[in-house]
Amino acid sequence: MRLASFQITHFRSINDSGPIELSRITTILGRNDTGKSNLLRALHSLNPAEGPVSALSPIKNFPRHRRLSECTADTPVVHTRWRLEPQEQAELVRMLPRASGVSHVTAGRGYGPARWAGLEGLGDLSIDVGDAKGKIRKIVPAVKAAAEKLADELRAPLEQAADAFDGAMILNPDLLKWSEGAQLALAALRQALAAAGAELADKPAQMVTELEELSLSIVSDGPALARAKAWILERLPRFVFVDEYPALQGRQNIADYLSSEARDHLSSAQRSFGTLCRAAGLDPRELHALHERGDQATRNQLVNRAGAAMTAEIRRLWKDRPLKVRFNLDGDEFDTLVSDPGGAYEVEVGLDERSRGFQWFFAFHVAFFAGLRGEAGEQGDGGIVLLLDEPGLHLHPRSQADLLAHFEQDFAQQIVYTTHSPFMVPAGEKASVRIAQLEGGAGTTLSSRELAAIGGNARIGALFDLAQEPPAAAASAAAVTVTAEPAVAAAAA
Repeated sequence: MRLASFQITHFRSINDSGPIELSRITTILGRNDTGKSNLLRALHSLNPAEGPVSALSPIKNFPRHRRLSECTADTPVVHTRWRLEPQEQAELVRMLPRASGVSHVTAGRGYGPARWAGLEGLGDLSIDVGDAKGKIRKIVPAVKAAAEKLADELRAPLEQAADAFDGAMILNPDLLKWSEGAQLALAALRQALAAAGAELADKPAQMVTELEELSLSIVSDGPALARAKAWILERLPRFVFVDEYPALQGRQNIADYLSSEARDHLSSAQRSFGTLCRAAGLDPRELHALHERGDQATRNQLVNRAGAAMTAEIRRLWKDRPLKVRFNLDGDEFDTLVSDPGGAYEVEVGLDERSRGFQWFFAFHVAFFAGLRGEAGEQGDGGIVLLLDEPGLHLHPRSQADLLAHFEQDFAQQIVYTTHSPFMVPAGEKASVRIAQLEGGAGTTLSSRELAAIGGNARIGALFDLAQEPPAAAASAAAVTVTAEPAVAAAAA
């Protein structure tokens, strides 16, 4: 499934965001305190990656200018619309045959823990009334014709059964009620025929079978629809919401890491270290075992290879300057060291001594991106939607452009991210841009702005105005839209 749009209502600063159409990568741009993060928090609550769906707290989340008595478990918060992949459409039709024209499904939640699902474009349950009546009209005389061939004591009960069948099969607008009665009437007719030892001709007998199949399909539709809705909720991609980005320490103790892992008591830094090892192709248990056996040569070969691979990856992504990453082992101490081979002096320092921007970028790629690759391996790339709050906040504008390229080239998942930096808005048609505003009683709202065909510094200025102007000024500003040109991308960097 791919998330086509979402709408948030009655949540914190949001009364009604309006429908928010999404691309694979969607940017929500706005100044501070416009409620951008609230949109992601609410959306995340529909299917959080880290655990089951739980009730939302009205005290914490219901708009504070309204009475709590207005909030109930059914007060809507999240409404989402999803596009089905072809194989998912086929699976849905196998489950619910009348869903053959359904290409989009919906899902949502309120303040209670319950979620709901729907099938967009699913027609009402219906049958060919004329065809059904025609079959009934032909079956009744066929049964009576068969009765004519019987002895008197068998003829009368079969004729009575035919009349009872005719009355029970009168079409009812309530198809479920009609089908339940039809099943009983068809079963009684078959029983009467068997008791009399009578048989219908081939065509009337086939019509009886077709009416049985029709009534069964209607009776089964309710459970099939319920299964289809449950299937939608089961198949929903999980939302990964990140507002605090992982930290990687320059030094970790492997023995301490393994001990904490065995007790299922890893710290945040240790979890990030575990992900770093996976990204680098290293196994902490193997490194510890080699140390216990005194095989330092093999350990050094492993970490040297891992450092070379990590250096190549970081140089591909971090364009600020070509840095070198090296892993060093001293007993059970594992150091991540970074140097600048192109500098006047190739000084090697621990990761946590590098700039805050580089530390953020390195941690984001290793502890976040590499971790997602493992998670996506279980669910597929479409099984996760990334919700990122202000990524790249500490990066230079040129490095922010590198981060955008990282999103586009290395992530298969859908990404929705917030920013107040004009440099975090792609210059090309790689993402849709939504402008967040906070206006008086309207609360947080979003608008789609086509960014006009302006380039270079003029484009950055226009985006900066949209990101930073007070709501009144932004609301009155003319719609600005930008077409992508190679020169624009260079200017934005």
